[in-house]
Amino acid sequence: MTINGGISFWYATDRTAPATPPRAPLTAHATADVVIVGGGYTGLWTANYLKRSAPDLRVTVLEQKFCGYGASGRNGGWLYNGIAGRDRYARLHGPEAARRLQRAMNDTVTEVIDTAAKEGIDADIHRGGVLEVARTPAQLTRLKAFHAAEVAFGESDRELYDAAATRTRIDIADAVGSSWSPHGARIHPLKLVKGLAAACERLGVVIHESTPVTEIAPGKAVTPYGTVRAPHVLRCTEGFTAALKGHKRAWLPMNSSMIVTAPLPASAWEQLGWSDSAVLGDMAHAYMYAQRTADGRIAIGGRGVPYRFGSRTDNDGRTQPATIDSLRELLFSFFPQLTGTEITHAWSGVLGVPRDWCATVTLDRTTGLGWAGGYVGSGVATANLAARTLRDLVLEDSTELTALPWVGHRVRRWEPEPFRWLGVQALYAAYREADRRETASHRPTTTPLARLADRVSGRH
Repeated sequence: MTINGGISFWYATDRTAPATPPRAPLTAHATADVVIVGGGYTGLWTANYLKRSAPDLRVTVLEQKFCGYGASGRNGGWLYNGIAGRDRYARLHGPEAARRLQRAMNDTVTEVIDTAAKEGIDADIHRGGVLEVARTPAQLTRLKAFHAAEVAFGESDRELYDAAATRTRIDIADAVGSSWSPHGARIHPLKLVKGLAAACERLGVVIHESTPVTEIAPGKAVTPYGTVRAPHVLRCTEGFTAALKGHKRAWLPMNSSMIVTAPLPASAWEQLGWSDSAVLGDMAHAYMYAQRTADGRIAIGGRGVPYRFGSRTDNDGRTQPATIDSLRELLFSFFPQLTGTEITHAWSGVLGVPRDWCATVTLDRTTGLGWAGGYVGSGVATANLAARTLRDLVLEDSTELTALPWVGHRVRRWEPEPFRWLGVQALYAAYREADRRETASHRPTTTPLARLADRVSGRH
């Protein structure tokens, strides 16, 4: 029987949970030098870097449930160098600015791995790179264009494979080509977020869990239990941003769902050829992402119900049965030899999507308000770069990071309901139909339906 919800597979199988008591909530008004709203990767990395750079700084983190309740404890474990909005930043600020952003992301993968090691965080990290595969002629055309663009932005160590070479990396049904980057690693998301929280506390960061923030304003973060006043208030809430007063239409909480198999025997892994633990993605419009877990499972994800009316979020990760069935079919289409394999867990979570699909990091010096996010599913590494940038902005250090083109970027708000809900449902229906048509037609060009959806959505 598939366990549905329970936050995520990472939490459902967490053997340290009974020995880890919840952190105390805020009980009265308080003060700090920096208050951070959100106890996920962005908030915890920011707290960590601030305290390491300025040990005397009083840093408080406020988390509505517990650290890693959101995307940081539910994601697919892709630590890689992708960043949302790079192509748009190239158009706005020039290709060299975008190349600097990409180089920073390449370096961030190494920064996370090295810092986790220094902090003694064992997050099952394995650097096997990222393999992105094409399974139709249209996907292959997009893959080759994608590969060329990545090389143009400085990834000279990226490799392009034909169908035969792809099968030597992972034996994927119908694969016609792939692109591999060394700038990626498999991680255990929960182990990373738990290790980060513990590292922050060792440095003297105050973390209050079970403390929902209802409003952010210059100089304060308001909760039902008291207000924390600070010169700097940093919003690090990603897909849960819409719950804050005045932020309903800032970032859309896009839903993503995952399933995981039972541990596979060694013979199955030998048959799949998936030996280097590269994380796996594809070039479909309704794309998928997967990893080989440290305990020998396949965790695979994609879009189920893409968005809930009114920017609502899920109930502790519970996923619709139809979504579980769809992901099961996707898994078996990639790996027919696994047909019938038990699916042990399923879960969902939300990621933050800005209207122009661009990740941003910002600090308004006049108000002390700052924020980072809008990662559009690429947040495991991007959160670290955002955190180091927020640190420099708070400490008023002009660095290479504060000069990157995503700093200070502003974007318009999402449409009001019901247009927001109708638009997202229509877009993802279009993407699924576009994938179906491309599979059926075997034409080497992207279907016009997908191009139209890209223009309407603001993705390109």
